[in-house]
Amino acid sequence: MSTAPKTAAQAAGRAATKKELPEHFKAYKHVWVFIEQERGQVHPVSWELMGAGRKLADKLKVDLAAVVIGPEGEATQSAAAESFCYGADLVYMVADDLLTDYRNESYTKALTDVVNTYKPEILLLGATTLGRDLAGSVATTLLTGLTADCTELDVDADGSLAATRPTFGGSLLCTIYTLNYRPQMATVRPRVMPMPERLARPVGRIVSHPLGLVEDDIVTKVLSFLPDRDSAKSNLAYADVVVAGGLGLGSPENFQLVRQLATVLGAEYGCSRPLVQKGWVTSDRQIGQTGKTIRPKLYIAAGISGAIQHRVGVEGADLIVAINTDRNAPIFDFAHMGIVTDAIRLLPALTAAFRARLSPHSRDRIAS
Repeated sequence: MSTAPKTAAQAAGRAATKKELPEHFKAYKHVWVFIEQERGQVHPVSWELMGAGRKLADKLKVDLAAVVIGPEGEATQSAAAESFCYGADLVYMVADDLLTDYRNESYTKALTDVVNTYKPEILLLGATTLGRDLAGSVATTLLTGLTADCTELDVDADGSLAATRPTFGGSLLCTIYTLNYRPQMATVRPRVMPMPERLARPVGRIVSHPLGLVEDDIVTKVLSFLPDRDSAKSNLAYADVVVAGGLGLGSPENFQLVRQLATVLGAEYGCSRPLVQKGWVTSDRQIGQTGKTIRPKLYIAAGISGAIQHRVGVEGADLIVAINTDRNAPIFDFAHMGIVTDAIRLLPALTAAFRARLSPHSRDRIAS
């Protein structure tokens, strides 16, 4: 693997030293996306990756394939059918009741067998808890490279996958190439890629592949399933409006101003990493490289400096409004609207104004 060149001279050097692809690489074709489903529900990151995969496949002039792994039944069939509505040219499906619950051993066997049989050149997975576990295991089994938590995906003129991710604690962005192995694998966090438009399309070609396991072959056993009650505490990744606070608020008491504005707007609230580290806010509310990636229609950041670790988690927002006393804060470099003032003074005023504007009585006055 190598980092992306940053100058024309470096680019020329990379082109000059890069080896011609081995002959057996020609057997690897097409772009694949793993369609993650758990307990009958497809994770939205799978459709986001279908949009990204479609662009890569079109550049390479190859097919885009979805890989659906799950139990026999309607949910798995539905996931396969839905893949065509998000751009799949074909679907590879492994359906077996042993795949009802996610277990690393069975899912790794299913995915590696399909890869070894049909040989994709690029394989993309969501950087979810399940996706990260599966991707690492599959890459290790296949003896290939994996670039994790990517923020950008592209292909070079020679067809190499250029996978960009934060590095050095998020202070730099690094583009990584898997030059000597196939398939080229990458994981992408939810909400990093835009959700493509769903277009109604008929079910196309589905290639079924056997799992080739019996229960006794699998060491891990699922005894019961207990839902994570904390998983529903926040819906930051898919919220339309998010209000967040940072160290500029000065105290955990002042963070309540963020929550109050979010409540009035019907929004989700979040924070930057230092507030989690200080114990002011729980980790499920953290936004940024090591927290949640968000793509809201409106993002209000109060007292957040905007270091690159935070930037990579919010730059997909349609409108970013930054409030900070420091006019040189990095967040003003990428915010769409900046307000240089003390957030502790402005947030209560915004909350009062929106409460008056959005209350039922105010709507009655406007209508009359």
